[in-house]
Amino acid sequence: MDSFVKISNLSKTFPTDDGNGLEALDDINLTLAENEFVCMIGPSGAGKSTLIRILADVLQPTSGSVTFAGNQDPTRAIVFQSSNLLPWMDVLHNIALPLKIQGESETAANRRAEEWIERVGLSEFKDEWPKTLSGGMKQRVAIARALIQQPQLLLLDEPFGALDALTRDQMAIELLKTWDLQHPTVLMITHSITEAALLADRVVVFSKRPGHITHELKIPFERPRRAALRDEYSFIQIVKELRGMIMD
Repeated sequence: MDSFVKISNLSKTFPTDDGNGLEALDDINLTLAENEFVCMIGPSGAGKSTLIRILADVLQPTSGSVTFAGNQDPTRAIVFQSSNLLPWMDVLHNIALPLKIQGESETAANRRAEEWIERVGLSEFKDEWPKTLSGGMKQRVAIARALIQQPQLLLLDEPFGALDALTRDQMAIELLKTWDLQHPTVLMITHSITEAALLADRVVVFSKRPGHITHELKIPFERPRRAALRDEYSFIQIVKELRGMIMD
């Protein structure tokens, strides 16, 4: 696969009152192939969210660089642990909002939003307000709102972290199905080793702060993947290997 994102010698230090600075990332080197799904795992506070925000062009690195294929400025979308839905808009209009901001007519934007509502299994809830939705439903809306933009780069910052274990497992499968529709390049933070092994083409393991990459593991399972994969011996061995990398 062609290289799409190249992160070179990237470091990030935040200023502090004592003048010493807080070093979040240290010499990150990582390449993402076009259409690749990469998960990042490792301890909390290791700088993974900082890296996501740098790729989203919200933060600037202290040193190093991020370059994209052909020096393009790719379309990007980000989904956080909190769905960040607008409480005064129903499901349909939350999902359609990015298209309207981009200049699409309300009719066209709503039509595309209805297509995505069906894809994420929320057709019966398109007129509901966010406050009436479960956590899993809200995250489906957030993912649909991101993917309706047809981003070339999808950034997922622990999108299922606030969900219960059962809903989280269901959402991982829903994300697989939804990603199969477009295959954007994905960089996702998760603290679930099982989730990373199920979703990713490759898993990147971070050290504690200042974060640097200690291991990478290519996930060998063919796509499309199904929930039953998690019960297979080969999958359990991959999870065990990843757990050992984190313990290192």
